[in-house]
Amino acid sequence: MFKHFVKLFVVCASVLAVSSVSAQERFVVDKIVAVVGSSGISYSEVVEAANNLVEQRRQQGYTTDRDPINEALESLMLQKLLYNQAQIDSVMINTEVIAEAVEEQVQSMINQAGSIAALEAQENMAIYDIRRNLRTEVEEQQYAQSMQYEVTSKVTITPGEVERFFQTISRDSLPIIPEQYIYAQITKFPEGAEEAKQRAKERLLEIRERIINGERFDMMARLYSADTGSSMQGGDMGFQELNRFVPAFADALGKLEVGQISGVVESEYGFHLIQLMDKQGNQYHSRHILIKPTYTPDDLAKSDKLLDSVAMLIRTDSMTFEDAAREFSDDKYSRENGGIVTNHELMAYYGANDTSFSTTRFNREDLGNDYTALRYLSMGEISDSFQTQDMKGNPLSKIVKIVRIIPAHEADLAEDYLDLENLALQRKQNTEFEKWLNKKIESTYIRIDPDFREGEWSNKNWVK
Repeated sequence: MFKHFVKLFVVCASVLAVSSVSAQERFVVDKIVAVVGSSGISYSEVVEAANNLVEQRRQQGYTTDRDPINEALESLMLQKLLYNQAQIDSVMINTEVIAEAVEEQVQSMINQAGSIAALEAQENMAIYDIRRNLRTEVEEQQYAQSMQYEVTSKVTITPGEVERFFQTISRDSLPIIPEQYIYAQITKFPEGAEEAKQRAKERLLEIRERIINGERFDMMARLYSADTGSSMQGGDMGFQELNRFVPAFADALGKLEVGQISGVVESEYGFHLIQLMDKQGNQYHSRHILIKPTYTPDDLAKSDKLLDSVAMLIRTDSMTFEDAAREFSDDKYSRENGGIVTNHELMAYYGANDTSFSTTRFNREDLGNDYTALRYLSMGEISDSFQTQDMKGNPLSKIVKIVRIIPAHEADLAEDYLDLENLALQRKQNTEFEKWLNKKIESTYIRIDPDFREGEWSNKNWVK
């Protein structure tokens, strides 16, 4: 499934209490234990990653005999190799996903510490520096993930290969496909959208005026910006190429002179005030303030009421769900398909164009808020309207209908071809990635401290 390629393998940045991961760690002062290309790996990084690995395994109820220090070191070496290659190949990353991941992790760290002040004391640095360091870590992880995707996404598979893959699986080893849902939806954004947008624009113009009259941009961002990924950094987006931003933001940023503040810029995320802080070649250092349209309870209630009326028309056979979706739904990804939900919005969000990842089947854990409504429905029943959000955080009302529930079952070639195709493709991708990795290991400068060369390496080629 597509989600396997878009998840970040984010390693927790908070330092856990060092347990007895390895007796060796009590006697080794921090030092560089491995170098991959131009990137060094310190012993403290390995210990932190190993402790996180042990904690994750403990939560999952999973154990292994492999030394976590050795496993963590190999994982970090792979990440460094992929990161270095990503820089060479100018691989792209999704900065919005990074910002969300960083903020989620920072909030988790604050909650664990009890307060921002407690976290700063624990980490012995300001919250700004904690965010900056964590962003650097997460960016490296995302570059590594994107580089791996660059390699594996080029691998394709034929129907014949899928059938041969299925035939090689013993009956006892057939994968179990979990319960899946096929469902339809009709969505409606709140009434009064234009009024809400106008209020957001006016709010942003007021903030712009205050900045021009002497108030600090970074303080305004911290106070008012709805971008949780950058607001606590004063709206700072760092140095990035224009093509890392959504088109409207990029177009506005590209026209600014250093120090200049834009007018109100509208994107699918809301309204932005942008300032260009510096420019080096094709790298733009910017900061922004994001204001999202806000809606009154009456605005939200009107959308709910409209969809409840639509649901009643469908229940009384005055209109089919399919016709209602085409006439009333605001969801461009499902309305022309009779309301049938796909993962096309998710694919568009991550810029994926490979139609082989397209699906109308969803596991329970992938349904989010929709499952709360679906769980009480029988086949063909329609829910009452409920409030939720789209992937960009915009509020909307929705009604849903179960089209089909597919019980958990052993994979079948006819029924579950796409799932089996994905499994076969993953196996082929893993094989091709290992071939690519071995070539890169051979051509990349790699040094491992003698004290860390022993161990159960998944890829024996690391030790040269």
